[in-house]
Amino acid sequence: MSSSQGTLNVLGFAGSLRKASYNKAALRAAQELAPPGMTIEIFDLAPIPLYNDDVRLQGFPPPAEQFRARIKAADALLIVTPEYNHSMPGVLKNAIDWASRPPDQPFNGKPIAIMGASPGVLGSVRAQMHLRMCFVFLNGLLVNQPEVLIGNAPSRFDADGRLTDETSRELIRKLLDALAAWTKRLRG
Repeated sequence: MSSSQGTLNVLGFAGSLRKASYNKAALRAAQELAPPGMTIEIFDLAPIPLYNDDVRLQGFPPPAEQFRARIKAADALLIVTPEYNHSMPGVLKNAIDWASRPPDQPFNGKPIAIMGASPGVLGSVRAQMHLRMCFVFLNGLLVNQPEVLIGNAPSRFDADGRLTDETSRELIRKLLDALAAWTKRLRG
């Protein structure tokens, strides 16, 4: 944790590029619901180019390098993912691929919480499982519970993109509390 203020600095990012994304809205809700002593900074994945190892061998493009640096500097991560074709979206996998390249891949030993929203009833459960598989290889240290699966998303957010479903809001609060406790335990 950041020792100067005792604040837990979390980097959050959503695997959707859509302006009115339910997952971006869920990430904003998490910022609002963060417990005392936690800040959530949002990183936009849109500027990260498609992964190409020929490009990486010449040096990381600035958006990918910024993403890597922000991950490394954060005390913990909050990843919010939609579900596309029973898996995580390409934009999210692409960002993870860029960030995870050597040297010093920044996910190693990093506390991570995952949540997601979907118009379907399962609330991104398959995408979250695939994301968890990636972090087994990358040694990201995932919070297992509670699972935040915001299904039927159109009925959970208002026209302004505010999460109005109290059950989902409470689950996000509990997930963020669990992330804070997990991060303190790992750093303690």
